[in-house]
Amino acid sequence: MTELTLGYSPCPNDTFIFNALIHGLVPCPGVTFHERLEDVETLNRLALKTQLDLTKISYHAFGHLRRDYVLLHSGGALGRGCGPLVVATQPMTMKDLHDKPILIPGELTTANLLLQLYDQKFSDIRVLPFDQIMPALERNEAAAGVIIHESRFTFAEHGLHQLLDLGAWWEQLTGLPIPLGGILAKRSLPVRLIQQVDQALAESVRYAQAHPEKAAEYIRQHAQELSDSVTHEHIQLYVNEFSVNLGDEGIAAVQELLARAEKCRLIPVIDLPIFATS
Repeated sequence: MTELTLGYSPCPNDTFIFNALIHGLVPCPGVTFHERLEDVETLNRLALKTQLDLTKISYHAFGHLRRDYVLLHSGGALGRGCGPLVVATQPMTMKDLHDKPILIPGELTTANLLLQLYDQKFSDIRVLPFDQIMPALERNEAAAGVIIHESRFTFAEHGLHQLLDLGAWWEQLTGLPIPLGGILAKRSLPVRLIQQVDQALAESVRYAQAHPEKAAEYIRQHAQELSDSVTHEHIQLYVNEFSVNLGDEGIAAVQELLARAEKCRLIPVIDLPIFATS
């Protein structure tokens, strides 16, 4: 029996995707998973220390992790109309933020990478956990923040103004969906094992889509502060056909993001295949 550590976030899209895999509702013969649920920036940092065999990460972090990890085709968050939003306490332009404090949900998040690709002139960027950004803005601790996950559904209720949809900007710029987070496996694992896990994870997504009620209790256990309607919206937005398999378009989006980040010197240039190869 092969034992693998598996990291993912407590967000509804991840618990929805991984529920069937870790609870044995889909087969992955000979493999036992030991899950660890953390916010995505914590997972990014754990991966930098190669502490997890398999893990959800931000694609920004993947740019720094390619020597030690390869990307799986399934289980990730990539799509259209689902990117991070820049919100502020009052209406203003993005140029107005060049010398003002901006809160981000983590240095290695794709949200931060997109912000830097949009404009590298922001001089006061501060890190807070994603669920603390809107409360901090309400306390006027910063001028603006980059919000992710379910915050995009609720920011208006907090009196905040949307300045920019970074996902929509990316889509208009490239014509491609926005890569937010992917699932990685240690490059040192056997290729056949990586492929087996990849296939099982795709089946876990399909199972969740076919039997959403089976994951409801597990999702609610880790998203207790979210209403059922917000949880549903969250899953509908972040779990899609790309979660089953990136496909050609998804792979092109990942490669484009990494190439632009390398060109802007936001990640190192690494000449290795991003997927496991025999």
